[in-house]
Amino acid sequence: MGRLTIRPIAGALGAEIDGVDIAKGLDAQTVTRVRQALLDHLVVFLHDQDGMTMDAYLAFAQVFGTPAQYPMLPGIVGYPMITEIVKHEHERNNFGGIWHADTTYLECPPMGSMLYALEIPPFGGDTLFANQYVAYETLSAPLRAFLDGLTAISSSARADVSKTREDMIRGAGDKATITDHFAEHPVVRTHPETGRKLLYVNVAHTSHFKGMTEAESRPILEFLFQHQVKPEFTCRFRWRKGSVAFWDNRAAQHNPVNDYHGYRRVMRRITLAGEKPC
Repeated sequence: MGRLTIRPIAGALGAEIDGVDIAKGLDAQTVTRVRQALLDHLVVFLHDQDGMTMDAYLAFAQVFGTPAQYPMLPGIVGYPMITEIVKHEHERNNFGGIWHADTTYLECPPMGSMLYALEIPPFGGDTLFANQYVAYETLSAPLRAFLDGLTAISSSARADVSKTREDMIRGAGDKATITDHFAEHPVVRTHPETGRKLLYVNVAHTSHFKGMTEAESRPILEFLFQHQVKPEFTCRFRWRKGSVAFWDNRAAQHNPVNDYHGYRRVMRRITLAGEKPC
């Protein structure tokens, strides 16, 4: 316990945690510190977790929430709550390769997600994260007041993000579930644990504002999509084999950089069930 250290990696968000061995389990005090680090930094990274079993990974996730199955792809046989995410050497698109918060097209999107690196390319494949508290707080007061009263429509069928799933769905074959999902969420969400307001739209899933057409919504949304991922709101994580990232899906967006064509990348993801945004 005395060896646990938390080290921020950027001004906006992100921290590396040293001194935690997931395979050995976490005591209550360590769980409390990791959870607080997640709330403080929105995404935390743990290195040197090589050889972690799926049972240990699942047990780690369960101390922070309830694992939930991804709605379109099957989990690993025997471990339906763990999704293996593979980009093969011949593939050009990477899974989820666009700025987004996970599955905001569900009525109750995940509270958090975890990703574990089994195999990484020799270079590239970093993941970017963006702080949506700061994205909201740096908007002008009149724009914040306007957005506070709006509801956004999220869809799983938007073309840019659908393209990033094609290889994974093709590989899953008959086991994939191709169903379009739609949900309504406030444009400005209040975090259920911190009480802070944050911007809750994303370019991958948000199609328009409720009561407005897509054409009417587009200029405002395009501004927000660019604003919410400004470099000063972000951090960049360089993976190692055995690294784990755990992010707060309510307050952070992420974008896996697709710059390692010709190399294989293998990750395992767990998402944690969340509540209906308000």
